[in-house]
Amino acid sequence: MTLDRISRRVGAIAPSATLAVSNKAKAMRAAGENVIGFGAGEPDFATPQHIVDAAIAACADPAMHKYSAVGGLPELKEAVAAKTMRDSGYGCEASQVLITNGGKHAVYNCFEALLNPGDEVLLPTPYWTTYPEPVALAGGVTVPIITTAEGGFRASVEQLEAARTENTKALVFVSPSNPTGAIYPRDEIEAIGRWAVEHDIWVICDEIYEHLVYGDNEHYSMATLVPELGDKVIILNGVAKTYAMTGWRVGWMIGPADLIKAAQNLQSHSTSNVANVAQAAALAAVTGPLDAVYEMREAFDRRRRTMHSLLSGIEGVLCPEPEGAFYAYPDFSALLGNEIGGRRIDTTLDLADILLEEAKVAIVPGEAFGVGGGARLSFALGDDDLSEGVGRIADFLS
Repeated sequence: MTLDRISRRVGAIAPSATLAVSNKAKAMRAAGENVIGFGAGEPDFATPQHIVDAAIAACADPAMHKYSAVGGLPELKEAVAAKTMRDSGYGCEASQVLITNGGKHAVYNCFEALLNPGDEVLLPTPYWTTYPEPVALAGGVTVPIITTAEGGFRASVEQLEAARTENTKALVFVSPSNPTGAIYPRDEIEAIGRWAVEHDIWVICDEIYEHLVYGDNEHYSMATLVPELGDKVIILNGVAKTYAMTGWRVGWMIGPADLIKAAQNLQSHSTSNVANVAQAAALAAVTGPLDAVYEMREAFDRRRRTMHSLLSGIEGVLCPEPEGAFYAYPDFSALLGNEIGGRRIDTTLDLADILLEEAKVAIVPGEAFGVGGGARLSFALGDDDLSEGVGRIADFLS
Protein backbone atom coordinates (compact mmCIF):
# COMPACT_ATOMS: atom_id res chain seq x y z
CA MET A 1 0.00 0.00 0.00
CA THR A 2 1.28 3.45 -0.92
CA LEU A 3 0.70 6.07 1.75
CA ASP A 4 -0.13 9.65 0.79
CA ARG A 5 2.77 12.03 1.41
CA ILE A 6 0.41 14.83 2.42
CA SER A 7 -2.71 14.33 4.50
CA ARG A 8 -5.87 14.41 2.42
CA ARG A 9 -7.51 16.92 4.77
CA VAL A 10 -4.71 19.46 4.43
CA GLY A 11 -4.07 18.63 0.79
CA ALA A 12 -7.66 19.60 0.01
CA ILE A 13 -7.24 23.13 1.41
CA ALA A 14 -7.37 25.84 -1.25
CA PRO A 15 -4.70 28.51 -0.83
CA SER A 16 -5.93 31.98 0.10
CA ALA A 17 -6.83 33.64 -3.19
CA THR A 18 -6.55 37.11 -1.70
CA LEU A 19 -3.01 36.47 -0.48
CA ALA A 20 -2.15 34.80 -3.79
CA VAL A 21 -3.16 37.92 -5.73
CA SER A 22 -1.32 40.18 -3.30
CA ASN A 23 1.83 38.05 -3.45
CA LYS A 24 1.84 37.91 -7.26
CA ALA A 25 1.45 41.69 -7.44
CA LYS A 26 4.31 42.14 -4.96
CA ALA A 27 6.52 39.80 -6.99
CA MET A 28 5.80 41.77 -10.17
CA ARG A 29 6.63 45.02 -8.38
CA ALA A 30 9.87 43.51 -7.10
CA ALA A 31 10.71 42.70 -10.73
CA GLY A 32 10.34 46.38 -11.59
CA GLU A 33 6.77 46.44 -12.93
CA ASN A 34 4.43 49.27 -11.98
CA VAL A 35 1.58 47.21 -10.52
CA ILE A 36 -1.32 48.72 -8.59
CA GLY A 37 -2.84 46.21 -6.20
CA PHE A 38 -6.48 46.24 -5.12
CA GLY A 39 -6.16 42.84 -3.48
CA ALA A 40 -4.94 43.46 0.05
CA GLY A 41 -7.47 43.53 2.85
CA GLU A 42 -5.55 45.84 5.13
CA PRO A 43 -5.50 49.57 5.88
CA ASP A 44 -2.66 51.54 4.30
CA PHE A 45 -2.18 53.53 7.51
CA ALA A 46 0.40 53.06 10.26
CA THR A 47 -0.75 51.72 13.61
CA PRO A 48 -1.59 54.71 15.87
CA GLN A 49 1.39 55.85 17.88
CA HIS A 50 -0.08 55.32 21.36
CA ILE A 51 -0.54 51.64 20.48
CA VAL A 52 3.05 51.34 19.26
CA ASP A 53 4.27 53.05 22.43
CA ALA A 54 2.43 50.49 24.57
CA ALA A 55 4.19 47.70 22.68
CA ILE A 56 7.57 49.35 23.17
CA ALA A 57 6.94 49.58 26.90
CA ALA A 58 5.87 45.94 27.00
CA CYS A 59 9.11 44.89 25.34
CA ALA A 60 11.02 46.30 28.33
CA ASP A 61 8.81 44.59 30.92
CA PRO A 62 10.36 41.26 32.05
CA ALA A 63 6.89 39.92 32.89
CA MET A 64 6.10 40.06 29.18
CA HIS A 65 9.05 37.82 28.36
CA LYS A 66 7.38 34.74 29.85
CA TYR A 67 4.49 32.44 28.98
CA SER A 68 1.11 33.91 29.88
CA ALA A 69 -2.40 32.49 30.16
CA VAL A 70 -3.45 30.55 27.05
CA GLY A 71 -6.76 32.38 26.78
CA GLY A 72 -5.24 35.85 26.89
CA LEU A 73 -3.95 38.41 29.37
CA PRO A 74 -6.69 38.88 32.00
CA GLU A 75 -6.63 42.65 31.59
CA LEU A 76 -7.08 42.33 27.82
CA LYS A 77 -10.00 39.93 28.18
CA GLU A 78 -11.68 42.36 30.58
CA ALA A 79 -11.01 45.21 28.17
CA VAL A 80 -12.47 43.29 25.21
CA ALA A 81 -15.63 42.59 27.22
CA ALA A 82 -15.89 46.29 28.11
CA LYS A 83 -15.17 47.38 24.52
CA THR A 84 -17.89 45.02 23.22
CA MET A 85 -20.44 46.57 25.56
CA ARG A 86 -19.30 50.06 24.56
CA ASP A 87 -19.43 49.49 20.81
CA SER A 88 -22.33 47.07 20.34
CA GLY A 89 -24.22 46.94 23.62
CA TYR A 90 -23.53 43.25 24.12
CA GLY A 91 -22.65 42.23 27.66
CA CYS A 92 -20.30 39.34 28.39
CA GLU A 93 -17.86 38.20 31.04
CA ALA A 94 -14.11 38.00 30.57
CA SER A 95 -14.47 34.22 30.91
CA GLN A 96 -16.41 34.27 27.64
CA VAL A 97 -13.50 35.84 25.73
CA LEU A 98 -10.66 33.94 24.06
CA ILE A 99 -7.75 35.98 22.65
CA THR A 100 -6.46 34.44 19.41
CA ASN A 101 -3.64 34.87 16.93
CA GLY A 102 -5.61 37.11 14.62
CA GLY A 103 -9.15 36.86 13.30
CA LYS A 104 -8.43 33.79 11.17
CA HIS A 105 -7.35 31.88 14.25
CA ALA A 106 -10.64 32.80 15.92
CA VAL A 107 -12.53 31.45 12.90
CA TYR A 108 -10.52 28.21 12.97
CA ASN A 109 -10.97 27.72 16.73
CA CYS A 110 -14.68 28.44 16.41
CA PHE A 111 -15.40 25.78 13.81
CA GLU A 112 -13.14 23.19 15.40
CA ALA A 113 -14.91 23.62 18.74
CA LEU A 114 -18.42 23.74 17.27
CA LEU A 115 -18.70 21.29 14.37
CA ASN A 116 -19.00 17.53 14.09
CA PRO A 117 -18.61 15.61 10.82
CA GLY A 118 -21.60 16.27 8.57
CA ASP A 119 -22.77 19.42 10.33
CA GLU A 120 -23.89 22.02 7.80
CA VAL A 121 -22.95 25.70 7.92
CA LEU A 122 -25.01 28.23 5.95
CA LEU A 123 -22.70 30.75 4.29
CA PRO A 124 -24.04 33.63 2.16
CA THR A 125 -22.01 34.37 -0.98
CA PRO A 126 -19.89 36.17 -1.90
CA TYR A 127 -18.03 35.09 1.26
CA TRP A 128 -14.59 35.75 2.69
CA THR A 129 -12.35 33.18 1.07
CA THR A 130 -11.19 31.61 4.34
CA TYR A 131 -14.53 30.49 5.81
CA PRO A 132 -15.09 27.22 3.91
CA GLU A 133 -11.62 25.81 4.63
CA PRO A 134 -11.83 25.53 8.46
CA VAL A 135 -15.40 24.27 8.08
CA ALA A 136 -14.10 21.44 5.90
CA LEU A 137 -11.15 20.75 8.22
CA ALA A 138 -13.61 20.32 11.08
CA GLY A 139 -15.60 17.82 9.01
CA GLY A 140 -18.42 20.26 8.35
CA VAL A 141 -20.20 21.05 5.10
CA THR A 142 -20.49 24.57 3.71
CA VAL A 143 -23.90 25.35 2.21
CA PRO A 144 -23.62 28.48 0.02
CA ILE A 145 -26.52 30.94 0.00
CA ILE A 146 -26.37 32.87 -3.28
CA THR A 147 -26.92 36.63 -3.00
CA THR A 148 -26.85 39.19 -5.81
CA ALA A 149 -25.94 42.81 -6.42
CA GLU A 150 -29.60 43.53 -7.17
CA GLY A 151 -30.51 42.21 -3.70
CA GLY A 152 -27.81 44.24 -1.99
CA PHE A 153 -25.71 41.11 -1.41
CA ARG A 154 -27.93 40.24 1.56
CA ALA A 155 -29.42 36.83 2.29
CA SER A 156 -33.14 36.67 3.10
CA VAL A 157 -34.89 34.55 5.69
CA GLU A 158 -36.66 32.79 2.82
CA GLN A 159 -33.32 31.78 1.29
CA LEU A 160 -31.99 30.56 4.61
CA GLU A 161 -35.12 28.54 5.28
CA ALA A 162 -34.95 26.95 1.83
CA ALA A 163 -31.38 25.81 2.55
CA ARG A 164 -32.05 24.56 6.08
CA THR A 165 -31.95 20.81 6.71
CA GLU A 166 -31.89 18.59 9.78
CA ASN A 167 -28.09 18.84 9.62
CA THR A 168 -27.95 22.65 9.70
CA LYS A 169 -25.98 23.67 12.77
CA ALA A 170 -24.80 27.22 12.16
CA LEU A 171 -25.11 30.38 10.09
CA VAL A 172 -22.14 32.64 9.38
CA PHE A 173 -23.39 36.23 9.51
CA VAL A 174 -21.12 39.06 8.38
CA SER A 175 -22.10 42.73 8.44
CA PRO A 176 -20.33 44.86 7.25
CA SER A 177 -19.31 42.32 4.64
CA ASN A 178 -15.99 41.27 3.26
CA PRO A 179 -15.94 41.15 0.22
CA THR A 180 -19.02 43.15 -0.81
CA GLY A 181 -19.14 46.04 1.66
CA ALA A 182 -22.85 45.30 2.25
CA ILE A 183 -24.55 46.10 5.56
CA TYR A 184 -27.77 44.48 6.80
CA PRO A 185 -30.40 46.91 8.15
CA ARG A 186 -31.72 46.42 11.64
CA ASP A 187 -35.03 44.81 10.69
CA GLU A 188 -33.36 42.16 8.52
CA ILE A 189 -30.86 41.33 11.27
CA GLU A 190 -33.68 40.89 13.76
CA ALA A 191 -35.64 38.70 11.36
CA ILE A 192 -32.66 36.43 10.68
CA GLY A 193 -31.89 36.21 14.38
CA ARG A 194 -35.45 35.22 15.24
CA TRP A 195 -35.37 32.60 12.47
CA ALA A 196 -32.17 31.14 13.99
CA VAL A 197 -33.77 31.05 17.45
CA GLU A 198 -36.87 29.32 16.06
CA HIS A 199 -34.80 26.57 14.49
CA ASP A 200 -32.14 26.26 17.23
CA ILE A 201 -29.30 27.29 14.91
CA TRP A 202 -26.01 28.80 16.06
CA VAL A 203 -25.09 32.21 14.62
CA ILE A 204 -21.44 33.13 14.12
CA CYS A 205 -21.23 36.92 13.84
CA ASP A 206 -18.05 38.27 12.24
CA GLU A 207 -17.94 41.91 13.37
CA ILE A 208 -14.36 42.85 12.53
CA TYR A 209 -15.47 45.76 10.30
CA GLU A 210 -17.91 47.17 12.86
CA HIS A 211 -16.38 50.68 12.89
CA LEU A 212 -16.04 50.99 9.12
CA VAL A 213 -19.54 52.10 8.11
CA TYR A 214 -20.40 55.05 5.88
CA GLY A 215 -23.17 57.50 5.14
CA ASP A 216 -26.43 56.79 6.94
CA ASN A 217 -25.60 53.12 7.46
CA GLU A 218 -25.23 51.72 10.97
CA HIS A 219 -23.70 48.58 12.39
CA TYR A 220 -25.90 46.46 14.64
CA SER A 221 -24.84 43.35 16.51
CA MET A 222 -27.31 40.48 16.17
CA ALA A 223 -26.29 39.30 19.63
CA THR A 224 -27.66 42.56 21.05
CA LEU A 225 -30.74 42.88 18.85
CA VAL A 226 -31.85 39.27 19.43
CA PRO A 227 -30.95 38.35 23.03
CA GLU A 228 -33.08 35.23 22.63
CA LEU A 229 -30.12 33.69 20.80
CA GLY A 230 -28.77 33.14 24.29
CA ASP A 231 -25.84 30.77 24.37
CA LYS A 232 -25.97 30.00 20.64
CA VAL A 233 -24.25 33.14 19.37
CA ILE A 234 -20.52 33.63 18.78
CA ILE A 235 -18.86 36.97 18.03
CA LEU A 236 -15.59 37.08 16.09
CA ASN A 237 -13.55 40.28 16.09
CA GLY A 238 -10.04 41.70 16.39
CA VAL A 239 -7.86 44.79 16.16
CA ALA A 240 -6.63 44.30 12.59
CA LYS A 241 -9.01 46.46 10.54
CA THR A 242 -10.20 49.07 13.04
CA TYR A 243 -6.77 50.03 14.33
CA ALA A 244 -4.58 49.29 11.28
CA MET A 245 -2.98 46.34 13.10
CA THR A 246 -3.13 43.51 10.56
CA GLY A 247 0.45 42.44 11.26
CA TRP A 248 0.09 42.38 15.04
CA ARG A 249 -2.11 39.24 14.87
CA VAL A 250 -4.58 39.73 17.70
CA GLY A 251 -8.18 38.63 17.42
CA TRP A 252 -10.79 37.15 19.72
CA MET A 253 -13.92 35.10 19.93
CA ILE A 254 -16.76 35.67 22.38
CA GLY A 255 -19.21 32.90 23.16
CA PRO A 256 -20.76 30.67 25.80
CA ALA A 257 -18.35 29.56 28.49
CA ASP A 258 -18.35 25.87 27.53
CA LEU A 259 -17.50 26.61 23.89
CA ILE A 260 -14.79 29.09 24.86
CA LYS A 261 -13.28 26.53 27.25
CA ALA A 262 -13.21 23.93 24.46
CA ALA A 263 -11.60 26.37 22.03
CA GLN A 264 -9.06 27.37 24.68
CA ASN A 265 -8.15 23.72 25.25
CA LEU A 266 -7.54 23.41 21.51
CA GLN A 267 -5.42 26.56 21.51
CA SER A 268 -3.36 25.24 24.42
CA HIS A 269 -2.10 22.48 22.11
CA SER A 270 -1.64 24.63 19.00
CA THR A 271 -0.29 28.09 19.77
CA SER A 272 -0.60 28.65 23.52
CA ASN A 273 -0.79 32.37 24.32
CA VAL A 274 -0.76 35.14 21.76
CA ALA A 275 2.52 37.12 21.86
CA ASN A 276 2.41 39.24 25.00
CA VAL A 277 3.77 42.38 23.34
CA ALA A 278 1.02 42.19 20.70
CA GLN A 279 -1.56 41.71 23.46
CA ALA A 280 -0.25 44.82 25.23
CA ALA A 281 -0.65 46.75 22.00
CA ALA A 282 -4.19 45.42 21.59
CA LEU A 283 -5.00 46.49 25.16
CA ALA A 284 -3.94 50.04 24.32
CA ALA A 285 -6.04 49.89 21.16
CA VAL A 286 -9.34 48.75 22.69
CA THR A 287 -9.05 51.00 25.76
CA GLY A 288 -7.73 54.06 23.95
CA PRO A 289 -9.40 56.84 21.95
CA LEU A 290 -10.98 56.24 18.56
CA ASP A 291 -9.72 59.50 17.01
CA ALA A 292 -7.32 57.75 14.62
CA VAL A 293 -10.07 55.29 13.68
CA TYR A 294 -12.37 58.14 12.69
CA GLU A 295 -9.61 59.77 10.63
CA MET A 296 -9.01 56.52 8.75
CA ARG A 297 -12.74 56.07 8.22
CA GLU A 298 -12.99 59.56 6.75
CA ALA A 299 -10.25 58.73 4.24
CA PHE A 300 -11.87 55.39 3.40
CA ASP A 301 -15.21 57.14 2.88
CA ARG A 302 -13.67 59.56 0.39
CA ARG A 303 -11.98 56.74 -1.49
CA ARG A 304 -15.17 54.66 -1.40
CA ARG A 305 -17.10 57.38 -3.17
CA THR A 306 -14.31 57.91 -5.70
CA MET A 307 -14.02 54.20 -6.51
CA HIS A 308 -17.77 53.75 -6.80
CA SER A 309 -18.04 56.71 -9.18
CA LEU A 310 -15.16 55.53 -11.37
CA LEU A 311 -16.28 51.90 -11.57
CA SER A 312 -19.89 52.87 -12.24
CA GLY A 313 -18.67 54.90 -15.20
CA ILE A 314 -17.31 51.83 -17.00
CA GLU A 315 -19.75 50.57 -19.61
CA GLY A 316 -21.07 47.11 -18.77
CA VAL A 317 -19.98 47.25 -15.10
CA LEU A 318 -22.56 47.28 -12.29
CA CYS A 319 -21.12 48.49 -8.99
CA PRO A 320 -23.30 48.72 -5.89
CA GLU A 321 -22.19 51.52 -3.58
CA PRO A 322 -20.14 50.02 -0.71
CA GLU A 323 -21.82 50.64 2.65
CA GLY A 324 -19.06 49.40 4.96
CA ALA A 325 -15.62 47.76 5.24
CA PHE A 326 -13.16 48.96 2.56
CA TYR A 327 -14.13 47.00 -0.52
CA ALA A 328 -16.13 47.57 -3.68
CA TYR A 329 -17.58 44.56 -5.45
CA PRO A 330 -18.36 45.41 -9.09
CA ASP A 331 -20.25 42.95 -11.27
CA PHE A 332 -18.44 42.23 -14.56
CA SER A 333 -20.92 39.58 -15.76
CA ALA A 334 -21.97 41.62 -18.79
CA LEU A 335 -18.40 41.61 -20.08
CA LEU A 336 -17.82 37.88 -19.82
CA GLY A 337 -18.02 35.64 -22.86
CA ASN A 338 -16.40 38.31 -25.02
CA GLU A 339 -12.93 38.94 -26.40
CA ILE A 340 -10.95 41.48 -24.41
CA GLY A 341 -7.37 42.41 -25.19
CA GLY A 342 -7.15 39.72 -27.83
CA ARG A 343 -8.27 36.95 -25.47
CA ARG A 344 -11.64 35.37 -24.83
CA ILE A 345 -12.70 36.14 -21.28
CA ASP A 346 -15.20 33.63 -19.92
CA THR A 347 -14.72 34.04 -16.16
CA THR A 348 -13.64 36.68 -13.69
CA LEU A 349 -10.57 34.51 -13.14
CA ASP A 350 -9.71 35.16 -16.79
CA LEU A 351 -10.46 38.85 -16.36
CA ALA A 352 -8.29 39.19 -13.25
CA ASP A 353 -5.43 37.42 -15.02
CA ILE A 354 -5.47 39.63 -18.10
CA LEU A 355 -5.85 42.81 -16.04
CA LEU A 356 -2.77 41.88 -14.04
CA GLU A 357 -0.72 40.89 -17.07
CA GLU A 358 -1.77 43.69 -19.43
CA ALA A 359 -3.04 46.59 -17.32
CA LYS A 360 -0.78 45.88 -14.32
CA VAL A 361 -3.74 46.00 -11.94
CA ALA A 362 -4.45 43.30 -9.33
CA ILE A 363 -8.04 42.50 -8.37
CA VAL A 364 -9.45 39.42 -6.63
CA PRO A 365 -11.90 37.46 -8.84
CA GLY A 366 -15.29 36.45 -7.53
CA GLU A 367 -14.50 32.74 -7.80
CA ALA A 368 -12.33 33.21 -4.70
CA PHE A 369 -15.47 34.25 -2.82
CA GLY A 370 -17.67 31.39 -3.90
CA VAL A 371 -19.33 32.80 -7.03
CA GLY A 372 -18.02 34.22 -10.30
CA GLY A 373 -19.08 37.33 -12.16
CA GLY A 374 -17.88 39.92 -9.69
CA ALA A 375 -14.55 40.92 -8.19
CA ARG A 376 -13.30 42.56 -5.03
CA LEU A 377 -11.35 45.80 -5.15
CA SER A 378 -10.00 47.21 -1.90
CA PHE A 379 -10.04 50.99 -1.52
CA ALA A 380 -7.53 50.80 1.34
CA LEU A 381 -4.80 52.36 -0.78
CA GLY A 382 -3.67 55.88 -1.63
CA ASP A 383 -5.98 58.23 -3.55
CA ASP A 384 -3.61 58.61 -6.50
CA ASP A 385 -3.07 54.86 -6.88
CA LEU A 386 -6.79 54.27 -6.60
CA SER A 387 -7.65 56.68 -9.39
CA GLU A 388 -4.78 55.49 -11.57
CA GLY A 389 -5.66 51.83 -11.05
CA VAL A 390 -9.36 52.13 -11.83
CA GLY A 391 -8.44 54.34 -14.76
CA ARG A 392 -6.26 51.57 -16.14
CA ILE A 393 -9.15 49.11 -15.80
CA ALA A 394 -11.49 51.49 -17.62
CA ASP A 395 -8.99 52.14 -20.42
CA PHE A 396 -8.27 48.44 -20.89
CA LEU A 397 -11.93 47.37 -20.90
CA SER A 398 -12.88 50.10 -23.35
